[in-house]
Amino acid sequence: MTLSVRDAVLQRRSIKLFNGQQVDKKAVMEILDDAKWAPNHGNRQPWRIVVGAEEQLPKVHELLRDLAVPKWQELSEDAIAIQMKKFTLAGAYAFVLVTEDVRQKERLEDYAAAACYLQNVQLLAWEKGIGTCWKTPGFLDNPKFREALNAQPHERVISMFQFGYYDNVPNVRTRKDLSEFVTEFGQ
Repeated sequence: MTLSVRDAVLQRRSIKLFNGQQVDKKAVMEILDDAKWAPNHGNRQPWRIVVGAEEQLPKVHELLRDLAVPKWQELSEDAIAIQMKKFTLAGAYAFVLVTEDVRQKERLEDYAAAACYLQNVQLLAWEKGIGTCWKTPGFLDNPKFREALNAQPHERVISMFQFGYYDNVPNVRTRKDLSEFVTEFGQ
């Protein structure tokens, strides 16, 4: 399916309920590669992506269980499965790290560039019929999580990005009216 840019922007939804079908690593890699054309200051391309797909998914799930399910060792398998559903139904993952420049201006520019990159990822995935959700769980700064991603001291993990197929498109959520966030210069 080919969408106009406008259609992709207006139709894209954050998918929070995936159907459990895996997403081919090749499809994820194509999306991530195409998304690199995001605008970024000085062409620094300050992002680094760690992909978990196909054969890596069990290890990703194990890490997420360890960090996100309190006292999972004390739970039954059924209880763990229920708690893990929000993680195991996604068909692939991309963990997004951004360079944290010591200079404030550059650090903010780099974060903005990474956000542009992720918007490209979302729109490109949507065009392929793959849903996405940009998550920022509290464990992104956990030392165990950072170690699993081989995050360097100068990198910040900004996203646990889920890819997956879905059966239902969420309803449109209202957005602010233009008059609520745009003013004319001098007024």
